[in-house]
Amino acid sequence: MRADVVLIRLIFTAFLVAAGFFLKPIRGPVFSAALGGIIALCIILFELRIRRASLKTLIGAAVGSILGIIGAFLIGLLISRQQSSAVPAEVKTFVTLALTFFMAYVGLMVGAAKGDYLELSALGGILTDKVARRDLKILDTSVIIDGRIADVAETGFLTGTLIIPQFILRELQQVADSPDSSKRQRGRRGLDMLHRLQNNSSLDIQVVETDFPAVKEVDLKLIELGKQLNAVIVTNDFNLNKVSQVRGVDVLNINELANALKPVVLPGEAMRVFILKEGKEYNQGVAYLDDGTMVVVDNARRLIGKNTDIAVTSVLQTTAGKMIFGRLWEEREVGANTGEHRINGATRRPSRDSRTGPLPVRITDGEPIAEL
Repeated sequence: MRADVVLIRLIFTAFLVAAGFFLKPIRGPVFSAALGGIIALCIILFELRIRRASLKTLIGAAVGSILGIIGAFLIGLLISRQQSSAVPAEVKTFVTLALTFFMAYVGLMVGAAKGDYLELSALGGILTDKVARRDLKILDTSVIIDGRIADVAETGFLTGTLIIPQFILRELQQVADSPDSSKRQRGRRGLDMLHRLQNNSSLDIQVVETDFPAVKEVDLKLIELGKQLNAVIVTNDFNLNKVSQVRGVDVLNINELANALKPVVLPGEAMRVFILKEGKEYNQGVAYLDDGTMVVVDNARRLIGKNTDIAVTSVLQTTAGKMIFGRLWEEREVGANTGEHRINGATRRPSRDSRTGPLPVRITDGEPIAEL
């Protein structure tokens, strides 16, 4: 399909160059052919830009320009019927032509800007901007500052049109100009991430001017914009995620995506970890995986600052994330023979009857009982 489009553009350009060469609209065939090539290039650039516009924008621009031309034509009739000899005919012609261009330009720009207010569903589905309705994603401030959205986009898993509202840009600029150094650094990181997204040629980035002056909070403005455009909000803000779901707006949470992509670890598997610090219970060591998952290892206090092989004994899924418990690899056979493992200082022996299911284990005194 792309090769066919390129071929059509080449034929179109060659046709205009040949027409200029033989028809000679200006002095000399060479200059006329060059003029035809320049006109063809301008038309192709205009076509590349207008292909990215939504159907609502195109309809609004067409209606606005037509109304502007009709208005200019009516005003031009009034000017041409003036019988005053003080005004030369050349001046009347120039004023009429300038007025036509002015009205057509204003109608085109205003119609394109107000095209988002059109309701195409009233036409019964004949003209429906399906791509704009189904594949629009609005970026939140938190996900821009986080930066992982740029990595996801570069892998090709993020498709469609990414919308950046103007009020999000203002908030980023305010954070970047904050007197607090930490906030200022986060704001500048967000602006760098936006620049990185815009440099990705495979992405369609659009900045929209739509605002809701009556709504003060940025999160509520995002929800209103998502409802108006029927778009998905991309964020890693837990509160915005819940409020958007209550208001009927779909949300893509980067944190949920990261948790879903964490490797699955099963009891009995071996892994090599770096014991970073001491655990809360006696003789425990704590390590962390590359994705931030905490690994609690029994009898590993003496190995702090060293790499060691461990055997996974259990995996605990909490609301804050996943925790992995294990013992040193050389102790695995002892634990396998006794069927015991230690969690937070308490020794638990699983029941021999598998029908009874997993035993409840209390992690701390203040936490509810969780299933292992």
